[in-house]
Amino acid sequence: MSEQQTPVAQQAAPAAVPSQASSVKKKQNKRKVRNGVIAAVVIGALGVGGYFLYGFLNKTEEVDAQLQTTTADWGSITSSVQGSGSARAKESAAITLTQSGTVQQLYVNAGDVVTAGQPLYTIFSQAAQDEVTSRQDALRTAQERIADTQKDINDLYKQQNNLTVRAPFDGKITEVGKFTEGLDVAKGATVCTLVNDRQLKLSLYFSYAYENSIYVGQEVSVSIPAVMGGFTGKVETIHKVHYISPEGADHFEVVVVFDNPGTLTEGMNATAALIDAAGNPIYPYENGKTEFYEVREVVTEAGGPMVSTNLLRYADVKAGDVLLTMSSDTIDEELRTVRKTLEENQKAVDDAQKALETAQEALQDFDAVAPIDGTVTSCTLVEGGDVKSGDTVITISNNTTMVVTISVDDRNIAYVKPGMGVDLQSSRGDGSSFYGVVTKIDMSLSGDSMGSGMTNYPVTLEVDNFDGSLLEGMWLNYSFVTSQSDNCIVVPMQSVKYVSMEDGETASVVFIQADSKPENAVELDIPEPMPGETPTYPSEKDGYYAVPVETGLSDNYNVEVKSGLAGGETIFVNYYVTQAWG
Repeated sequence: MSEQQTPVAQQAAPAAVPSQASSVKKKQNKRKVRNGVIAAVVIGALGVGGYFLYGFLNKTEEVDAQLQTTTADWGSITSSVQGSGSARAKESAAITLTQSGTVQQLYVNAGDVVTAGQPLYTIFSQAAQDEVTSRQDALRTAQERIADTQKDINDLYKQQNNLTVRAPFDGKITEVGKFTEGLDVAKGATVCTLVNDRQLKLSLYFSYAYENSIYVGQEVSVSIPAVMGGFTGKVETIHKVHYISPEGADHFEVVVVFDNPGTLTEGMNATAALIDAAGNPIYPYENGKTEFYEVREVVTEAGGPMVSTNLLRYADVKAGDVLLTMSSDTIDEELRTVRKTLEENQKAVDDAQKALETAQEALQDFDAVAPIDGTVTSCTLVEGGDVKSGDTVITISNNTTMVVTISVDDRNIAYVKPGMGVDLQSSRGDGSSFYGVVTKIDMSLSGDSMGSGMTNYPVTLEVDNFDGSLLEGMWLNYSFVTSQSDNCIVVPMQSVKYVSMEDGETASVVFIQADSKPENAVELDIPEPMPGETPTYPSEKDGYYAVPVETGLSDNYNVEVKSGLAGGETIFVNYYVTQAWG
């Protein structure tokens, strides 16, 4: 940087002693020189400062990245699990009351050892008994509702089956109802009157003098004057009534049935004659009138919009012929509504049943027995004392077997098996040791542990505590070897790199130093680092090649290489990076 000079004017010395004016002028010249020097210094300082400021704002970061390498050595690797967990009783039961009451008898105290089924206490609670009664009534009511609803559904199904009205027997339609297509037909509406005119019957009265001469099935000769014809029938029914004639004779009724050739109808005068065992004719007291064998008024047993009819007066029909058809739309809608009601009623029954079971269990808690073997660890009851809802009155723990839950990560969980033994040490430092056995492995994911990227699985240990030395809540340390591999190639974990291949798959590789490209090396697209940027991986021009490897066991620092390396290779681990300012 050039320096700025401030010129100073030169003056000749006076020949005589200066006057007062020349003295003043000399002082002014000295002041000008001093100010010029100060200005030069300030300008120089600003120039130097600007130079360094420019250099700071335009600095270049230089990165010195040095390869860190190691040797793929033969050795052994051990995978172990260690940590701590607290002990708790394998079984524990607490009795909590749901109603208030009064303690009548107390059979145990805290510290007592009890067996399952042993009586603990008796508490009288009117509220608990009333609760059971109330729940029983509610269940009974809900069950009655569901029975009524089911009956409604069955009736609707029956009605659905009766939407088509059919002839109940062979016969003739004598009267028909009036129906309009599309309009509702009411349940119980008369469809038609159907008569069985295939046969006729005749009721006649005979004197009791012939009581033993007439029997059911006996052949009868029927005579109808209107057609001047005779017909053969039989006795169908005998009624031992007492019809007294004006002459004072006592008679019984005989019903005769005979086939209709098709020319007969009801209301025709007719008589009949029978033959007794001796061959003598038997005649009725008087003639009778013919009747249709059966007359029935056909009615609807369901309701709905009329779809079609097949009703003609005096038409002959066969049993099963369709007389009237109705739509099921109305019944279908009713069924949907009633089914929904049934579901609601069923839920009400289930809820009432659960509520009753809960009330009954709660009532049992007022006359309780020990639910498990164990030791009474707490008891708040006093004979004659009152208790209230929500009180936990007794706690029982089975301390003969304790449970400890430990955590095993996904690298080692495959090596933990049920029945495997684990040594446990008391964390109090008193030298107490215990022996646990793996009884349960929970393979459901429990999430990342402390951000390590590994998933931990809870493993349950059971510890025999026959002497009671392992207390509830005691913390225990554990450490055990899950697996070990001897005479294997071991490399630092950082030396195994995970790279993307051309097919999109991820591969595990190790960069080895070699004079030429190994046969098992893979091609990687390693971008050139930008100025000031740390390289990602060493390249082939550095003498390093990526070879795929299969890894095995690992600990916190090293990993086993099962294939891909022969051992003794110089391998890339990472970069040492130093920075300098230019």
